[in-house]
This record gives sequence, structure tokens and C-alpha cells, in this order.
Amino acid sequence: QVQLVESGGGLVQPGGSLRLSCAASGRIFSISAMGWYRQAPGKQRELVAGIFSDGRTYYADSVNGRFTISRDNTQNTVHLQMNSLEPEDTAIYYCNVRARVGVVSGWDEYWGQGTQVTVSS
Repeated sequence: QVQLVESGGGLVQPGGSLRLSCAASGRIFSISAMGWYRQAPGKQRELVAGIFSDGRTYYADSVNGRFTISRDNTQNTVHLQMNSLEPEDTAIYYCNVRARVGVVSGWDEYWGQGTQVTVSS
């Protein structure tokens, strides 16, 4: 009912930047939180950054000051600007959206397919 399409991953050298984007489409009545998770090989998926409908943001300590999350409520999109990238940022990044499809529907979580970010020289 809700589809998420991510873009913007790739290979970048340490110190470089990337911008991830995620567009939500489908039968969307409203979206509350939007965020980005990542999963590195052999590690658990972790929350990187989140943004609520009122604009409040959250950042993991490891990315605070380097990453910036933003959203466009008119387009149902969320972006993650990643600066000063480090090899430790290498992971698959997943978009996550908490949305409901109707006024009487409950809130559900939706996931994107993931986009690879590799930081290497």
C-alpha cells in the first residue's frame, strides 16, 4: 500500500559527501516519522537519523554533526545529507516511514529496498 524508493547511494572517498533520497508513494493518508537506518556486514541494523512531522530530528551519536536529515511533506520525501564520510559509515542504508493509509487505519512501518553506501579510498 505504501512504496518507498531510495536513491543516491554509491562509492565515495573518505571525507566525501553523498545525499540519499527516499520517496514514498501509494495510498498514503498521513506520515508521522521518517528516518534512515543502516546495516553493516555482521552488525545489527541501527537507526541513523529520524525526523518527525513537526520537524524534530534525532541523530545517532556516530553521525551527529556530519549528517543532516530533512523532509518535504508535500512530496512525501526524506533526504539524508552525509558529509565527512568515514569508512565506518559503509553500510546498506534503509529508508523507514511510519504512515497510515486512512483516517481510521493504524500506523504501520514501511521499509525501502536499501541502497549501498561504500566509503573507501
